[in-house]
Amino acid sequence: MNDSSPLQDSVPECEAFKWLALAQECAPAGHWDELRGEVTRSADVQPVVAPAKNDSPISAPWQTFVESLASDTAGLLPDLNARMANLQRQVRDNGITYNVYSAADQPQRPWSLDLFPLMLGHKDWQQIETGVLQRMQLLERVMADAYGPQKLLLSGQLPAALVQGHPAYLPAMQGASPVGGRFLSLAAFDLARGPEGCWWLLSQRTQAPSGLGYLLENRQIVSRLFPQAFDAFAVQRLAETYRMLIDGIKARSPAGASAHIALLTPGPYNETYFEHAYLARYLGLSLVQGNDLTVRDEKLYLKTLQGLQPVHGLLKRVDDDWLDPLEMRADSTLGVPGLLQAVRSGNVLVANTPGSGFLESNALLGFMPALARDLLGEELQLPAIPSWWCGEAAALQDVLPRIRSCVIKPTYPYNTDRQNFEPVQGHSLSIREQDEWVSRILRDPDAHTLQSWLPLSHQAAWQTGADGAPCIQSRPVVLRVFAVTNAQGHWQVLPGGLARLGTREGIASMQRGGSSADVWVQSPTSDAPQAQSKPQSNSPLPASTHTAARPRSEPISDAIALQRQRLVTSRAAENLFWMGRYTERTENTLRLVRMSLETLGSENQNRPGLLRFITRMATRHGLVRAGVPPASQAHRVFERSLVAGLWDKELATSVGFNLRAVRLAAASVRERLSPEHWRLLEQAESRFFSPEHQSSASDTLAVQRLLADTSQMLAALTGAQTDRMSRDDGWRLLSIGRHIERLEFLSSALSEAVQLGLIGEQSGFDAVLDLFDSTISFHAQYQQSRTPQALIDLLVIHTDNPRSLGWVAHTLRARLTRMGHLADGATTPMAELVPQLIEMTPETLWPRASDPSQPGNELPLRAVLAHCQTAARDISEQLCGLFFTHSGEARYSIGA
Repeated sequence: MNDSSPLQDSVPECEAFKWLALAQECAPAGHWDELRGEVTRSADVQPVVAPAKNDSPISAPWQTFVESLASDTAGLLPDLNARMANLQRQVRDNGITYNVYSAADQPQRPWSLDLFPLMLGHKDWQQIETGVLQRMQLLERVMADAYGPQKLLLSGQLPAALVQGHPAYLPAMQGASPVGGRFLSLAAFDLARGPEGCWWLLSQRTQAPSGLGYLLENRQIVSRLFPQAFDAFAVQRLAETYRMLIDGIKARSPAGASAHIALLTPGPYNETYFEHAYLARYLGLSLVQGNDLTVRDEKLYLKTLQGLQPVHGLLKRVDDDWLDPLEMRADSTLGVPGLLQAVRSGNVLVANTPGSGFLESNALLGFMPALARDLLGEELQLPAIPSWWCGEAAALQDVLPRIRSCVIKPTYPYNTDRQNFEPVQGHSLSIREQDEWVSRILRDPDAHTLQSWLPLSHQAAWQTGADGAPCIQSRPVVLRVFAVTNAQGHWQVLPGGLARLGTREGIASMQRGGSSADVWVQSPTSDAPQAQSKPQSNSPLPASTHTAARPRSEPISDAIALQRQRLVTSRAAENLFWMGRYTERTENTLRLVRMSLETLGSENQNRPGLLRFITRMATRHGLVRAGVPPASQAHRVFERSLVAGLWDKELATSVGFNLRAVRLAAASVRERLSPEHWRLLEQAESRFFSPEHQSSASDTLAVQRLLADTSQMLAALTGAQTDRMSRDDGWRLLSIGRHIERLEFLSSALSEAVQLGLIGEQSGFDAVLDLFDSTISFHAQYQQSRTPQALIDLLVIHTDNPRSLGWVAHTLRARLTRMGHLADGATTPMAELVPQLIEMTPETLWPRASDPSQPGNELPLRAVLAHCQTAARDISEQLCGLFFTHSGEARYSIGA
């Protein structure tokens, strides 16, 4: 340890060695090593345990990074372990997920993020930025020609099979002028660094490129973990480019700066739905699904509680095939009937213009150099990996003998109409397998494209080794960068990106175990961390479409939110309504199960009236299956059945089913929920369904502890819904759903207790108080006055007890009246259906002469409780018909 450090003198020598001792892997021989800033020679494959004096230094970006680490920690290993634990906790707390085409009953997978960023110096970024801007120009020209004069096809510069023969080419858009003068508003480019240190283009995405939301979350997490390194590296900021993207869409849309822009998502079962919800919230956009929209008179509208609201622009995350079932896939439920006609008519801007999918073909890359010379008069500055389309006889003859050194890819990826397959590396094939692939290619050459195999650069990644100890390992990396169109029609490259890390075997998709990393782009000078890339365009839009950029300091969400009141779509309203109902239903059934188990395990287990009440309530609410003997006959059998039903996924009334239903309803409105709210939902569900708790079903005490913990989490969830959500019409429907459910459940429970004469027993009296969650309130206000009148006063007509039927009914009336501005005041008559309980007296509902131990079928209270149940059901049906199914009068129907 006496050799001098290869780092700067400002770094303590021992810290530098300690850091480098962790780097036990170099990149494989022939691959560029991002940590060391050079290609790995064959002699460098062995692990580096402690660097010698003459070993190669680490790269300049990593040197800056290590210097900052060494200056703010005394021990790198434990400090980095703590930071990695913090990172993983932030991912969980923020609810960042990536679904693997998950089914409805599967938990979402946490997003995978590595601790170390991919750092790009200014020179590296210059090559990328210049090349991407140039390629963005070229793609726009190619698409304009493909849907315009088609000179490139007529001259033979582009084969018709790659354009008109591509399944993603849309003849329906032929001749249609792009809304706002640009076909492309957003594109993503996948890049890799080759052994010589230069960047190569691997592929391009134009239909619905993903990653913009994930990279922003990556940045927010990683930059907070390494604040000194982030400042020392002078990382360029991202927010300005996001603002420019929205400004550009609005400026080019038919309504200009006042346009209403929405983000179109396939829905919560899509693998990147978290990103859709996150972007919609960050950018201030309406998050919509296909059935939220409708086309009328060639214009696009959003179905909301306030009626149809015009939509002028769509940032789509749905592939073109699914956009319009009238003109494309008839089986699509993700799109909007008539959307293409609205686009052709110039009434809505879709980013990107439908029909850009053919630009994603790998085969197109081989034609780009010649097209650049012809269309731009320039040589391409960002080279693409050499590609050969096997549909060309000369290319086929040239490349087949070299198949072992190539990667075999589909010409028409992501399309089921043509042959599709996962890319195959030729060097991994046996001689027999190579011959088989040659035969396949010869049978259908058009469907196959061969690309040269590129040894990908390797990024240092913080991993857990085989022995369980953390270490730095080498992982292949692919960089995705984004280009957007701003308000002036110029293109701008986002100064950062999303790095995808592979496994030891190579690059793996996020669906197959890949990971991600933040991307830091260094500013041109260290004193200009806010610098942005220069926009570029050869043909700016007319001056009339230009809008002034907002001040840099203005938050993007605030600027957009000021332009319009928050809209509540019919779908969001329905999910919020049922989210409220399922939350309340879960709480009620949970409390009923807890009370039942406590009764069956206490000295009250022989009270026949109480056992009949438990049996009837559990049966009424579907907590035990049909045929289970009542608790009075076999209370242990009844208890086991009650416990077994907790996790019954087929029992639509079980606690577990309702808890999962809360999460599923919330998933559809995730953009409206805080990260804490969503985390509570996931934690409550995952804890309840954990194998550990299900395996302890035979232990009644363990089950009761689980129910108590779940009840506490639901109380926190209720607080999040009550205290952390904006009081708009969507929240009012959530609240109405909760109060409808509470009114029906509590009135039916009290009615059963009265009918069974349960109020006359102390155990029954206490059970009713427990079910109403009002035991403490009763003892504080009435002490030992256990009379029916005292019970009715607290549970039926009390104005300050939130569990009182009178308070629930009064609040429900107020919520319905407050929504009277919707649907021509249709909710106001609904409010009149709710009884005015707080105006009644205990003696009116329960005369003092009545015996509380006898069935109370003739009591006025019974009729009032029946009225409450009827009102709850009627209001629910009318709300659903009015706002969700639109089964009322035609003027309320907003279906397509």
